[in-house]
Amino acid sequence: MTSGPSGAAPAVLLEGRFNGRTEFAELIRQALAVAAAQGWREVIWSDPDFADWPLGERAVAQALNDWSKSGRKLTLLAANYDAVPRQHARFVTWRRTWSHIVECRKSEAASASSLPSALWSPGWIFERLDRERSTGVAGSDTAGRIALKERLNERLLNSSPAFSATVLGL
Repeated sequence: MTSGPSGAAPAVLLEGRFNGRTEFAELIRQALAVAAAQGWREVIWSDPDFADWPLGERAVAQALNDWSKSGRKLTLLAANYDAVPRQHARFVTWRRTWSHIVECRKSEAASASSLPSALWSPGWIFERLDRERSTGVAGSDTAGRIALKERLNERLLNSSPAFSATVLGL
């Protein structure tokens, strides 16, 4: 992974293994910056609860703002979203503003631990293989992207809408 001048989006995203929470969080930041710079049209995030994703950070909110344009789509898949409002206030605010391009789904899987912790895009992916140690793999190989997309699509087919952008009261 290399960064451009003065904190610009990295020219190339990681191809290979990542280890630890710091590298995991940095990978998310860099992926979102590249998504904005390259205009990724569709992104899928999957995680049991998104508790340890850096979604509440100012840099992540800015990258999401930069990415948010007409024709874009972000899909989130989780077992539950309880941690998101508590830990990621900036993301919750961003999601409310951009709810027309964000779809949040709840997995109906038997166990939360069986849900992949991953980011998919048409050109690049990452997946945490060990959530406790935040280790996993990232890359742009076609076979890996197709395999992850198929697994995520299967989970999305067996999911229901969740994490409403607004709460209506009586």
